[in-house]
Amino acid sequence: MKEKNAPTMADVAREAGVALGTVSRVINGQQVGEAFRVRVEEAIARLGYQYNSGGRTLRTGKTNTIAVIIPNTINPYFALLVHHINMALEKRDCKMMLCFTEYNTSREAEFIQMARQNLVDGIIALTYNPDLTIPPDVPFVTIDRFFSSSVPCVASDNFGGGWLAAHKLKELGATRVAFMRVASTLTNEPSKRKEGFISACVELGLPFETLMLEDGHPFSEIDDFIRSHLEDGRFDFDGLFIGTDSLAWKVIRHLRELGVRVPEDVQVIGFDGIRMFGDQEPIVSSIVQPTQEIAEACVSTILSKHFSSVPSLICLPVHYQFGGTTKG
Repeated sequence: MKEKNAPTMADVAREAGVALGTVSRVINGQQVGEAFRVRVEEAIARLGYQYNSGGRTLRTGKTNTIAVIIPNTINPYFALLVHHINMALEKRDCKMMLCFTEYNTSREAEFIQMARQNLVDGIIALTYNPDLTIPPDVPFVTIDRFFSSSVPCVASDNFGGGWLAAHKLKELGATRVAFMRVASTLTNEPSKRKEGFISACVELGLPFETLMLEDGHPFSEIDDFIRSHLEDGRFDFDGLFIGTDSLAWKVIRHLRELGVRVPEDVQVIGFDGIRMFGDQEPIVSSIVQPTQEIAEACVSTILSKHFSSVPSLICLPVHYQFGGTTKG
């Protein structure tokens, strides 16, 4: 039995009742009348036509693919960020090449090289490699980390978020506060959360302490800090600002195990805006990052026709969200 030939663009044109050039423009994402576009897309679906994306790449120099490099999607904030980046790309008929580093700095460099070999149109990355080299031949946007004026960075207002957390705790009656964070040793945008918090505490005359631990340090060091400020069931602090919601949730559980009531004895504010199951109740009171806006800014920047002239830092506003770990 003779095998049926695969449908061609000419077959699609005949099926749709349009010119061959119209089919070509639809396939290549060029502007055509809405009625013509619908007819061509319906004909493509009926015939099962598949166009050669490699040939399109050769003609246009574009793959419509963006690489996204991120530690993982176990962290709820990273998962939400990836979701919104993917949705922003989908709206622009682009695909995402997703790469998980699991905080392995050598894998970051490997993924960048792999992305370049696959001729992606750009790379969006949240990286932790202190020696990372940004490729000069592909558009590159970072999240939360400033490299140079030629590499756009998208971040939320981390300094303002720390400042807001201190003011909110003071407004809610806190008289002695502390900041806790477990993070990379890199100087990056999230480092400014501590700076903003301290600045506001000094401004407000609010007594404070800080605990800064590097990634990989055991939770027992936080336990030691908490116990050193706990005597006869009384905790020295009545307000805590914690660098991420995930860590805040762990600290709150531990405080309650030690008999410290939250928020009655100590009010706790985290940072990120994580919600249970992704879209339900907040897990803690928090300074919320505008995750969808961060994703949109990353995608619109990486796809900009004027990439070389976009701002080196795009800083987006944050806001406070009640999540049951502060008073009223």
